[in-house]
Amino acid sequence: MKMIEKYFEKFLWGSRHMVLIAVIASLLLSLLLFLITVVDVFGLLLHAADYFAVSTDDRKSLKIEMVAHTVGAIDGFLLATILLIFALGLYELFISEIDEAKHSGQSAKVLVINSLDDLKSKLAKVILMILVVTFFEVSLSMGFNTPLDLVYFSLGIILVSLALYFGSKSKH
Repeated sequence: MKMIEKYFEKFLWGSRHMVLIAVIASLLLSLLLFLITVVDVFGLLLHAADYFAVSTDDRKSLKIEMVAHTVGAIDGFLLATILLIFALGLYELFISEIDEAKHSGQSAKVLVINSLDDLKSKLAKVILMILVVTFFEVSLSMGFNTPLDLVYFSLGIILVSLALYFGSKSKH
């Protein structure tokens, strides 16, 4: 019976390598999102000349559209970063520490993950930033038809501010 237990535990310990599927998939998705966002940024830069070619009346709407696309690009980069952090965190938690990260110095401090709670905390902070950026992006095209719309918008700003405040206090 002891022999069966030994092999079963060896099998269980080896099963952690299944996490590599999630690590590789997250890395590929991260790369894909980085590439898609870079293409969007280049498209935005190509259309930047249109801003100077249009009349003064059309500039305001074009500016709002360009800022919204810029904020969308920030969202894309943040989401790609989440996937990268997730992949690195899973790898370090379940497979092995990344030796190159230990020897690289300052830049590796961002990716130090010792537990699932550390990984969740880092991901939550980046997701919170995505929500803030998305709120800003939506607010650019928001129309205020009634005074109540302005009150709702103000409440949204207060809630975002509180989320950022409590998010920054969570590390203390």
